[in-house]
This record gives sequence, structure tokens and C-alpha cells, in this order.
Amino acid sequence: MEDLLNKLDIKYDSFSHKPVFKAQEAEFIKEEIKGIGCKNLFLKSNNGQYYLYILEDIKRADLKALEKFLNAKIHFASSTALNNILKLLPGGVTPLGIINDTNNQVIIIIDHNLVNKLLLMHTETNTKTISINYNDLIKYITYLQHQYLVF
Repeated sequence: MEDLLNKLDIKYDSFSHKPVFKAQEAEFIKEEIKGIGCKNLFLKSNNGQYYLYILEDIKRADLKALEKFLNAKIHFASSTALNNILKLLPGGVTPLGIINDTNNQVIIIIDHNLVNKLLLMHTETNTKTISINYNDLIKYITYLQHQYLVF
């Protein structure tokens, strides 16, 4: 994943740290690296579509509003699906994991408050966080031919 960021000439800062599993546990990272902390929810609709919803770590996800936006019922996807599709484990969910989604099964949903911001997110592990510009994240998503929506 970092090789691809470099290939795409995407600038990022990184910070290695102890494992974190929830947004609340990661507060200390913001003291070490600039950006808005993000949490990532791996979701599935009743019709089988997978979504990765990115929002600010202090924001509560409004899944009812998201269902209206998507015109679909959604629920949290299983950890088995997370591992099978994105090759990620719970606690390490990241949009950068779409590099492993070779069948383009996942649509990225980005909260509108994150547009044009500097974002903090895990790499493919919960022991490393990178700071990446929103536009560079879009460049990464687009290069991997994944669909994204701003909500």
C-alpha cells in the first residue's frame, strides 16, 4: 500500500504506535501527527453491497440518514467479510485496504466534513497511522478504480 502511495507521488507522514482498536484509544496520535482522526465503518446493505464509511472520529455515525442517502438498509458487515475482501482485521479498518479489493466490491463513503482536509488513518495495520490529504485519498481511490460517494 505504501509502495502505491509512493508510485502515485502521494505525500504522507506516518507514525508508528502501539495497537489501537477504537477511535478513543487513538487520541494520543493527534499529538504526534497532524490531521483529523477518522473512524471507518465496514457496512453491508441488504442487497449485498459493501461500503466503507469514513467519518471524523468524534462524530457519531447516523446510519438511518445514511440508509436514506443510499436508499438501502445497511448493517455492519462481518469480520470474515472484512478479512476476505479487504484483508483487514477489526481495529485496522482503513480505506487504504481497497488495494486488496480486486473485485471492486466496496464503495467508499466519505463524510462531507472531511472534504479538503488532512486525514489520519491506519495503513493496513492498527500500529501505524498516516496523515494524507483528502485529494490524495481520492487520487488513490480513483487509481484503484473504486467508486466513492460524499455523504
